Amino acid sequence: MAKKKKSNATRILVIIAVLFVVFVATAFGLQKAGVFGNQEKGEAVEVADVEFRNITQTVTASGRVQPEVEVKISPDVPGEIIALPIREGDQVNKGELLVRIRPDNYLAQVERGQASVLQSKAVLAQRKADLLNSEIELKREEDLFKKQAISESQYQQAQTRYQVAQASYEAADYAVQSSEAQLRDFQEQLDKTSIYAPMSGTISMLSVELGERVVGTSQMAGTEMMRLAQLDQMEIEVDVNENDVVNVSILDSASIEIDAYPGRTFRGVVTEIANSARVSGAGTQEQVTNFPVKIRVEDPHNLLAGGSGPQAGQISNAEVPVEEDPTPNFRPGMSGTVDIFTQTVFEAVVVPIQAVTVRDMNQRKPQGDEEGEEGEEATNDAEESEGEEPEAEETYAEDLRTVVFLYDNDEARMVEVETGISDDSFIAVRTGLEGNEKIIIGPYRAVSRTLQDGATVRVDEGGGPGRPPFASNN
Repeated sequence: MAKKKKSNATRILVIIAVLFVVFVATAFGLQKAGVFGNQEKGEAVEVADVEFRNITQTVTASGRVQPEVEVKISPDVPGEIIALPIREGDQVNKGELLVRIRPDNYLAQVERGQASVLQSKAVLAQRKADLLNSEIELKREEDLFKKQAISESQYQQAQTRYQVAQASYEAADYAVQSSEAQLRDFQEQLDKTSIYAPMSGTISMLSVELGERVVGTSQMAGTEMMRLAQLDQMEIEVDVNENDVVNVSILDSASIEIDAYPGRTFRGVVTEIANSARVSGAGTQEQVTNFPVKIRVEDPHNLLAGGSGPQAGQISNAEVPVEEDPTPNFRPGMSGTVDIFTQTVFEAVVVPIQAVTVRDMNQRKPQGDEEGEEGEEATNDAEESEGEEPEAEETYAEDLRTVVFLYDNDEARMVEVETGISDDSFIAVRTGLEGNEKIIIGPYRAVSRTLQDGATVRVDEGGGPGRPPFASNN
């Protein structure tokens, strides 16, 4: 009986020892996993180094490629197209024939005008003869009147006939001038039936065909027959938001990306900034105010338009290898994106954009001070013991400041800063930092809302679940 009791006691001791070993091992594993025992290290944060680097502010906008010089050609007179010696894409020189409109009606008008001029000149000659005749008669009557051979009334009648003849001659002269002017007008209309190139360039668009009837621009908007452009100098027109256009200046450099040439960038320069806005969705919540900005393409392009390369009508062999990154051939209407470099600061103190936040200084709650949490709890206990109700929060004006959080010996320290220009990743800091600090850049919720001045923090070396470890920017 005694042996049985001793065996049971031994078994109980063994079970207790096994349970103790399991408990110690489990506790050690949980501590290694960080389930407990690390609370004193504070909130996990990501840090980076404050750097000195060049920073450039950019304005990004989208638009379409177009020639710097493009002329829309419309006829001045209506009629049927009887000659169209050009095709879209052809190179033409200044003064070369582009279109000829049927001139029959205008030739008839010129002939009628010529006949009218001859008729008015004949009338002028007749009126001149009448004037000379009345002048001779007036002199004869004047001599007779001086000799008192005729009455005064007869002399006055001679004077009147002379004045009438003189007025008729002047009217005939004006009629000749009017007929000649009308003839010049008819001749100009006849000349306008043939349209010549106003400059050398490329036919970038042709919207009419041979035999088509067109409307002139004399009394209404005429038919746009074609466009003549200088494709050897292209530009891209983009819409810049009203908040960004104030930062853009003439001659600012730019980087251009054309959708038709992925992976390539082209240099550009700002040549024109519109003074008037282009508003879309006016009067609605989707109203957008943009300003057109033109950027000239500085890199070589469109060799065909410049006169080099294969001539029109030649067929290039597609199997023949070409050099890498050949000269691009931009066409009007291609879409692209532009980064305009508006301002550059050299060797500026910069931090990642996500490190900068705005805090209300009136709600600032420093941690880690002399009283600490125990002092706050003691104050709360004293108020509760006295039985007094806490006072209502006083209303106050917001005191918003731009701040960053520095990492200083496992502690977050709030620093007010003045920021400058920024790019896609970094922002310049004018005052508040010296450039040799470590700054807290994440997580976003901590930086923007929860992290307080003096809070205990620890560097998250692993970057969190599913994220790669964060590397400081050196």
